[in-house]
Amino acid sequence: MRRLLNASLCGILSLVIPCFAVPAGAGSLQIYFIDVEGGQATLIVSPTGQSLLIDTGWPGYEGRDADRIVAAAHQAGLKQLDYVLITHYHRDHVGGVPQLADGIKIGTFVDHGPNQEDSDVTRADYAAYEKAIAGHAHVVVKPGWGLPIKGINVQVLSGAGDHITIPLPGAGLANSYCSTEPAAKPDDTENARSVGVLITFGQFRFLDLGDLTKKKELELACPNNLIGTVDLFLVTHHGGDLSNPKPLVWALHPRVAIFDNGPRKGASPAAWQIVHDSPGLEDLWQLHYAAESDKEHNIDAEHIANAKENCEGKFLKATADTDGSFAVTNSRTGATKTYARK
Repeated sequence: MRRLLNASLCGILSLVIPCFAVPAGAGSLQIYFIDVEGGQATLIVSPTGQSLLIDTGWPGYEGRDADRIVAAAHQAGLKQLDYVLITHYHRDHVGGVPQLADGIKIGTFVDHGPNQEDSDVTRADYAAYEKAIAGHAHVVVKPGWGLPIKGINVQVLSGAGDHITIPLPGAGLANSYCSTEPAAKPDDTENARSVGVLITFGQFRFLDLGDLTKKKELELACPNNLIGTVDLFLVTHHGGDLSNPKPLVWALHPRVAIFDNGPRKGASPAAWQIVHDSPGLEDLWQLHYAAESDKEHNIDAEHIANAKENCEGKFLKATADTDGSFAVTNSRTGATKTYARK
């Protein structure tokens, strides 16, 4: 049992009901990792055609990020976005909301509640967000809640500085990687308030923790791993070294990891190496070649959506089935790699 938001009742009524079951013969889950140049914009399309966009990229740039999101939505056959979830109120995540709302119909906005960062820039971006979502359905989520998207389970793991405290089904084992990890410093920025979600489709599990930083990540992983293992991991905080501690990443045992980095943001060598060395990892993918890193800390070009700094904004796309098998496609090359069920 978990708390599930019922968006049909003005997006604010919550009911305790069982998780949605995945129907027999369901289609595929689609996940688009849209290039917003070092921000986040991840579009999830359920097998029933419902949609969830996680974050909206940057403002400005003549609507570049909003245009890229709308283009991906149209490619997925969508005429609207059912849910737009904002992980936190930093500009590279929330900044694109006003332009996006002008470009496509949006159903319900989801976030962790009011801005909690003492920063003029973040206050301004939050104010712009509040103005843009006026008149839309709006839901403030808490850890343990879910979103009512048919065919998939979307469970909130963190938000507003809180997180789940009871292990997810099948999780809860003692984490041996915790013993050598130094204590992490507190973080008073919006990063630590990120809404993190686990999306489950049958046997397939996808994790997105937004820009959650080390102290909060370690609370999810130590002394016991509250999440369990995942098939696909969107590397936290664009692959920055303020996030992605070894006890979390290695306990997740991701089969495939994706960096939503920019050409000069994220995919730091230290974090890249932790993910690369994670037990059981089969592949890394990057949205960009990390120009400020080195060749040893970039994956081969076939696994990079944008190999040059001045790019066309190519995306990566994952397609998953209920048996846990999935594939990743590089829109720059058109190549697809398949990962068989375990």
